[in-house]
Amino acid sequence: MKLAKRVHAINEPQTIAMAKKARELAAQGHQVINLSLGEPDFSTPAHIKDAAISAIQNNFSYYTPVAGIPDLREAISAKFKNQNGLNYAPDQIVVSTGAKHAIMNAIMALVDEGDEVLIPTPYWVSYSEMVKLMGGIPVFIPGTLENDYKITAQQLEAAISPKSRLFIFSSPCNPTGSVFSAEELGALVEVFQKHPEIAIISDEIYEFINYKSKHVSIGTFPGMLERTITINGLSKGFAMTGWRLGYLGAPKEIAIACEKIQGQYTSATSGISQKAAVAALTGDLGPSHEMVKAFARRKEIMLEGLSAISGLKLNNPDGAFYFFPDISHFLGKLTPEGKRIETATDLCMYLLHSVYVSTVTGEAFGANNCIRLSYATSDELLKEACVRLKKGLEALT
Repeated sequence: MKLAKRVHAINEPQTIAMAKKARELAAQGHQVINLSLGEPDFSTPAHIKDAAISAIQNNFSYYTPVAGIPDLREAISAKFKNQNGLNYAPDQIVVSTGAKHAIMNAIMALVDEGDEVLIPTPYWVSYSEMVKLMGGIPVFIPGTLENDYKITAQQLEAAISPKSRLFIFSSPCNPTGSVFSAEELGALVEVFQKHPEIAIISDEIYEFINYKSKHVSIGTFPGMLERTITINGLSKGFAMTGWRLGYLGAPKEIAIACEKIQGQYTSATSGISQKAAVAALTGDLGPSHEMVKAFARRKEIMLEGLSAISGLKLNNPDGAFYFFPDISHFLGKLTPEGKRIETATDLCMYLLHSVYVSTVTGEAFGANNCIRLSYATSDELLKEACVRLKKGLEALT
């Protein structure tokens, strides 16, 4: 059978591919430490699970409105207003099967064939592939380690063309953990104010995991709410990855378009997950705060361990749960078996098979000289992972 061209135009997410390889080695009996997946290792808080159990027991098992049940959309609207200073009414909210789904809805609603989409690098793996699926053209704006992997207003201005339609970014950022300050966002906003034809997708899924300052949403700046689609969800801040629930707040016209699109290819997300989400957004945030404290501690463990490895170049991330070291020093070196490490992917495969630590190539995130390390696992495993990484990298000659 002949497959559609769009299938060949995109790649499998490397985060998923590396996790699969790690599971295969673990199944063979190897003690693999998986630093490849961005998934909290905590359990969903009890009060959220209780809400889902109650929904099941009360037979909340029928189709729900495509954009989400009214009490959840109201809870999200209130969360945006009270926690983020964003005034999205309930009818400007669309609930989806994960934040990835929400981002895809927005791209489908905004991007036509040949439209250019501005993406700061390093970027989350799926942004560019989603754009390509819609016939859009990703335009990459390189962030550098020297600037904490963040782009400048000057870079943004230089990348804009008459075909620019959309700007997508995350803060806190996956894969770098970098966080845009209010001042840095304000400088970008000054550029956007000169280009009203460009919409913004602000991916804020890591909002709660911020170690340095209060989260700032770009939609709070004057004139920006009317052109910003704010993405969020429950996976990272509430340890609810498998519940598959994300959402967006958007200008009314875009929200209606996203609801229309979603109605044709998935309809509503799980009603049980939606009831759990109401409990998450309106209930006790104590468990989320405790998770963030644990991530902050783990970050320091990783920072100490990785800093002891000669040749790695690091930033000190202010959010999320990733390190994204520059591994240029190791490219061109030989493994103990005599194989040359030509790429970041080669290095990831070497580390997986030699010291059994699973990482993700920076090539998947638009940075060919980096690898991503997730510290969403236990303190003990992170300490052991750093020991193994040091051993593996020091064995290269």
